[in-house]
Amino acid sequence: MLNMNTETFLCCDTPLSEAQTILFGAPFDSTTSYRPGTRFGSSAIRRESFGIESYSPYQDRDLEDAFVLDCGDLELCLGDTPFALKQIELRTAEVMDAEKRPFMLGGEHLVTLGAFRAVHARYPDVHIIHFDAHADLRDDYLGAKLSHACVLRRCHELTGDGHIFQFGIRSGERAEFLFAQAHTSMQRFSFEGLRKTLDLLSGKPVYFTLDLDVLDPSVFPGTGTPEPGGVSFDMLREAATLVCQKADIVGCDVNELSPPYDPSGISTMAACKIVREMLLAL
Repeated sequence: MLNMNTETFLCCDTPLSEAQTILFGAPFDSTTSYRPGTRFGSSAIRRESFGIESYSPYQDRDLEDAFVLDCGDLELCLGDTPFALKQIELRTAEVMDAEKRPFMLGGEHLVTLGAFRAVHARYPDVHIIHFDAHADLRDDYLGAKLSHACVLRRCHELTGDGHIFQFGIRSGERAEFLFAQAHTSMQRFSFEGLRKTLDLLSGKPVYFTLDLDVLDPSVFPGTGTPEPGGVSFDMLREAATLVCQKADIVGCDVNELSPPYDPSGISTMAACKIVREMLLAL
């Protein structure tokens, strides 16, 4: 049910009839390949959001004036990956059936597949903009086709070539980079070419998936698969804001915050501010 959660992200309590964006959490990390804990990410973002202001001095906008409803976390079966993905798919479809934009908080990156299946069913020509440290293009991980290391490969099976645009990638098997050369558009290490990509995708439906480990672990240690050499907070904020302002976003997600690995809370605060900036830019 698309009801307001009792604890919302900041002031995201717009009535369903007026809301334009529906925020929901997907607390799932059963396929994590290194350090688990992202199942706690969505609730931490919601709970700790009250440590920041609803007003953004970057955009001169306030979430109090936005039309966002936070309907809380899904209750996902951590022992059954296909079933959990189906639950996410159904929630995303429910949001779109209500003529709202889905905005999902992970969770590990595999949760994107559940949401994207629903979005692709509604928008067959949808394109993906993907921010990440990792290519996520493995065909399998230790024999498993459903893994956070394979999520963009599974999405590619739906979209085909020419529909996936990756930025900030700095880690992956050699086979993943070879696959990207043939099937996706990949910008290694940075957001160079993002404006050109947004111009190319003008007027086309876009799903935006943001893996927070695109950030350098010096500013975002709270993640299960940290990769040195990432972007700064301001670089990510500017790039994510630009995507949400310029692209025709039909769905999006922010994932891979793992609060147990950053007891200082700085990583969670960074995630909160990125989510705020994205919601305002939308």
